[in-house]
Amino acid sequence: MTATSAPTRRTVRDVVFVDGVRTPFGKAKPDGMYAETRADDLVVKLIRELLRRHPELPTERIGEVAIAATTQEGDQGLTLGRTAGVLAGLPNTVPGYAIDRMCAGAMTAVTTTAGSIAMGAADITVAGGVEHMGRHPMGFSADVNPRFVAEKLVDPQALNMGVTAENLHDTFPGLTKERADAYAVNSQAKYAKALANGNIDPDLVPVAVRSTELGWGLATADELPRPETTMEGIADLKTPFRPGGRVTPATSSPLTDGATASVLAAGDTAAELGLPVRMRLVSYAFAGVAPEIMGYGPVPATDKALANAGLAIDDIGLFEINEAFAVQVLSFLDHYGIADDDPRVNPYGGAIAMGHPLASSGVRLMTQLARQFEQHPEVRYGITTMCVGLGQGGTVIWENPHHADYTGHTSEENDK
Repeated sequence: MTATSAPTRRTVRDVVFVDGVRTPFGKAKPDGMYAETRADDLVVKLIRELLRRHPELPTERIGEVAIAATTQEGDQGLTLGRTAGVLAGLPNTVPGYAIDRMCAGAMTAVTTTAGSIAMGAADITVAGGVEHMGRHPMGFSADVNPRFVAEKLVDPQALNMGVTAENLHDTFPGLTKERADAYAVNSQAKYAKALANGNIDPDLVPVAVRSTELGWGLATADELPRPETTMEGIADLKTPFRPGGRVTPATSSPLTDGATASVLAAGDTAAELGLPVRMRLVSYAFAGVAPEIMGYGPVPATDKALANAGLAIDDIGLFEINEAFAVQVLSFLDHYGIADDDPRVNPYGGAIAMGHPLASSGVRLMTQLARQFEQHPEVRYGITTMCVGLGQGGTVIWENPHHADYTGHTSEENDK
């Protein structure tokens, strides 16, 4: 018999966030700026921009392209990661795939490809998401299994995200409509301030758009913010999810078209190639909750991620929380004893102002946190977290490379 060699034992490597970009977000309506633009073309534009910004990145070193979409059909179907990579001009040797965890799609694309990097299966990955909600409304073509209702696995209303937000108001009486309204007004104001301070535009990639009626144009700014929002102006809005309810269009993220993309790398690969390191991934976790209170998902996910990292909530200096609904963010803040207007939370505003193109939003949170780390070297750890349809939550904890006690990029250095 011929002896066989023992397989190489892999050392888990640190994973770093190199860069992230997004398209301007548009309203998902027939008159929205992306109404006649293909979803996959939005992703292609972002991948090309990431390569343009980082000529030091050899495309043949990209090990995976993972692109998420909640509704995987039409122009956002057909294994998006592979098709977008080919269309973007990546070598045919670069593989790719599509991914779906509803609102946490891009977040899952990041964590899944980060696992590949950590295990040594890839050195560099591209991860992101796209949602053209104007063309592909969430769940429009889904054939929901009748057992969900027939066997009372979930309440029928759990399949309506707005109703689950109303259920959070019911579950936690302290989460009043007035608090939600005030949070929404503050989100709009923070976004307007961030825009004026130059904190939004650097992450936006202009997109050429075409309209049969108007001809060619260029999308350069988010289409959805309402900086003029006031408490008085939204006090009497209709409650579309329940008669006499508490959730209104002002306290909900609007239906949105848009895309995001990011580059991740192993810490040692970033050092080898001279790639910038904007954040280091510390830990992540996904968790499930009752689908009827979907918006509470970030709480157990954050508890798990903190436990995995050996950290406490007091160690977190910046929070990027997806604002699917104001009440969902408030339930998270109340659980951890954080004030509604804490300056550590969504410093640039959130999805209530700029929009939430479902599967793409996770990378938008990460890109903004990376910029905030640059502005706050005194903050060592930050989190990106979001609720997920059908009762889930996802949280990723990141370390700031600008902090004095930053632990470096490789596990070998950390173990010394």
